[in-house]
Amino acid sequence: MSIDFGKALSARETTIPGLILLDLPVHGDSRGWFKENWQREKMTASAVDLPDFGPVQNNISFNDAVGTTRGIHAEPWDKYVSVATGRIFGAWVDLREGDSFGTVFTAELDPSVAIFVPRGVGNSYQTLEPDTAYTYLVNDHWSPDATYTFLNLADETAAIAWPIPLDEVEISAKDQNHPRLADVVPMPPKRILVTGANGQLGRALRAEFGDHPWIEYATRADLDLTSPDLDAARRWRDYGTIINAAAYTKVDIAETPEGRAEAWAANVTAVAALARISTANGITLVHVSSDYVFDGSKAGAYGETDPVAPLGVYGQTKAAGDAIVSAVPRHYIVRTSWVIGEGANFVRTMASLAERGVSPRVVDDQVGRLSFTSDIAAAIRTLIHGTAPWGVYNVTSQGEPSTWFQIAREVFRLKGHDPERVTGVSTAAYFADASAPVANRPANSLLDLHAAASVGLPLGDATERLRAYLESA
Repeated sequence: MSIDFGKALSARETTIPGLILLDLPVHGDSRGWFKENWQREKMTASAVDLPDFGPVQNNISFNDAVGTTRGIHAEPWDKYVSVATGRIFGAWVDLREGDSFGTVFTAELDPSVAIFVPRGVGNSYQTLEPDTAYTYLVNDHWSPDATYTFLNLADETAAIAWPIPLDEVEISAKDQNHPRLADVVPMPPKRILVTGANGQLGRALRAEFGDHPWIEYATRADLDLTSPDLDAARRWRDYGTIINAAAYTKVDIAETPEGRAEAWAANVTAVAALARISTANGITLVHVSSDYVFDGSKAGAYGETDPVAPLGVYGQTKAAGDAIVSAVPRHYIVRTSWVIGEGANFVRTMASLAERGVSPRVVDDQVGRLSFTSDIAAAIRTLIHGTAPWGVYNVTSQGEPSTWFQIAREVFRLKGHDPERVTGVSTAAYFADASAPVANRPANSLLDLHAAASVGLPLGDATERLRAYLESA
């Protein structure tokens, strides 16, 4: 067997998105040879940039004869393929839904060459030397409940140029009976789970992502995130992303004994469960945070790395949830303020008061920006389908900061009513006569948007969004 010694570790892109061919350093002398077949630190570094795919199993297929031919199989997990001894001709066909469906790539592999095969790409090979040991790492265990996709080795559309004609080699009956490309059911994307699907943000996420077989919109009735059986509630390895839009948001009731327990259960206990599941299964966890994690004492806008200092129970639970999610290897924390979407909210209340002839008092000493759920949903979509680094991103609408008082007056004006009907009042005076517990609010809820802009998150102008929202309401 001839081996190409002395290569530098490097990666080459192929014609199939995500299918990466690697050159491996092999060191040899008269005694034999040695190589690092999989070295996580080196192979996930920027020079090679393989996904940190988390293998859980190592398999070896030993082949006695030249011409042994296997495949084409696409599984719902990633695979890292190499050769320990011998040499193969490998053929890979993209069997995933999308524009690259049916794309073919072929290459010879010896011990100095490996290939990373992403989920849904069909994998096959033909041995070119006797006593060939074909090895592969996978990041999931075989399951009879998983989705598999197959293609016939002799498919005319793929037209793979096998070195040894297929009619001269032994092929299993199962491989011979696999469908042609025209009859292949493509491998669907990994599933996306959206929790809190009936809330303001959940409805916006449904509008943004649409209805597809691989997207699941769950309410508490569908999936109890605090259940001790949550780990077994789904085959979590089939999920690529969880968008946690579920939260307890009753900031004042959270100050009561009953509300405190509910807030901690929804915003911390449930989040910890999702974090554990996401970490164990390589899932991207998107978590929605709040300006209430800050005390509002800063003079300028809050950045993503500013220390948290929540004033009340709701803010404390959100800060705790953020800390938990930050430990998940693949996570995005989307921090928002003053959320406006479909359902009960401040803007709808002001519009209703304007139409009913009520002249409200509105607090004028809290500053921030509105966050329209359409913007938040679009930002989340960009994050999970893009290349933004994991971490925290502030997401609100853009524009000049405003007080609730100024926003209320603008709502009155846009609805054709006299904005002077709205009068300003301090937060302390507004709640002075409250008979129930009241949460302390941050006086400054302004969030810095530079990080969001740097990764191309699409954020609309708050004034334009408010106008369009009222026109459609």
